[in-house]
Amino acid sequence: MRIVDDLDSLSAALAPGPGAVVTIGVYDGVHLGHQSVLRLVRELADARGLDAVCITFDRHPAEVVRPDSAPKLLTNTDQKLELLAETGYLDRCFVLHFDEYRSREPAEEFVREVLVDAAAARVVVVGADFHFGKNRGGSVALLEHMGTDLGFEVIGVGLVASAPGGTVYSSTRIRELLAEGDVEGAAALLGRPHEVRGTVEHGDERGRELGFPTANVAVPERACLPADGVYAGTFTGRDGVARVAAISLGRRPTFYEEAGMLLLEAHLLDFAGDLYDQPAAVRFHTRIRGQERFDSVEALVAQMELDVEETRRRASWS
Repeated sequence: MRIVDDLDSLSAALAPGPGAVVTIGVYDGVHLGHQSVLRLVRELADARGLDAVCITFDRHPAEVVRPDSAPKLLTNTDQKLELLAETGYLDRCFVLHFDEYRSREPAEEFVREVLVDAAAARVVVVGADFHFGKNRGGSVALLEHMGTDLGFEVIGVGLVASAPGGTVYSSTRIRELLAEGDVEGAAALLGRPHEVRGTVEHGDERGRELGFPTANVAVPERACLPADGVYAGTFTGRDGVARVAAISLGRRPTFYEEAGMLLLEAHLLDFAGDLYDQPAAVRFHTRIRGQERFDSVEALVAQMELDVEETRRRASWS
């Protein structure tokens, strides 16, 4: 999959080919529903001798249009592009810079500039409820109307479910499951455990003092984290090795009467080494328990020992 990030490069990458089957969307999470749409794009492209192209954004459009209520992100841009490439369905992915200008762009202008002139769309595949352009003025109906004149077909895809009448694959539902701490439910919709990425920073080394050294992973504020709690999962550092870890996400209520800073701490089982300043990927496989306030440090340490053993017991993925 070739990645381009400006319209001229997209047009040049496709010319002088016969055109493309184009899908457009945020694709946050690249969950199983997204993958179903991308598979359709590939099948259509193969059947018609066209390129398979995805147009996505460098940020969630809501961050510009309604920043106070923009959703947290299941994947950052790098993750999203990696996951799109891993599907094997796409020839090109165009990362569109979304800013105030784009938010005010009339839908008709977007269709001509991006879909027709740059992407050479012959087929456009979008969600049936897809809206775009200034004041969300663009819709599937508008695309169909313009496609008649501009030479492209439109396919509106309904929500994809796990089975007839089953759970619908959606980024919103995945965020809801994560907010409940149901990381296994979220993984069933994602097709993989939920992963966040950040950098290992120096902390107060309280875990080390208690006999459980942890990697304190600082993640971007926009990242979607699960509910506070203790999880069994994995930590992957610079060496690319996914190591089993007992993961604590919370504000350490045993040490702070009032809510302290939210910390993501990973205790790597059977590992000793310097992880500071490394990029890190933390995956949440299963929830062990919620965050608790203990009456003593001794009680906390006893529970941490149980958490580590439970993590080891559940680590069937390792």
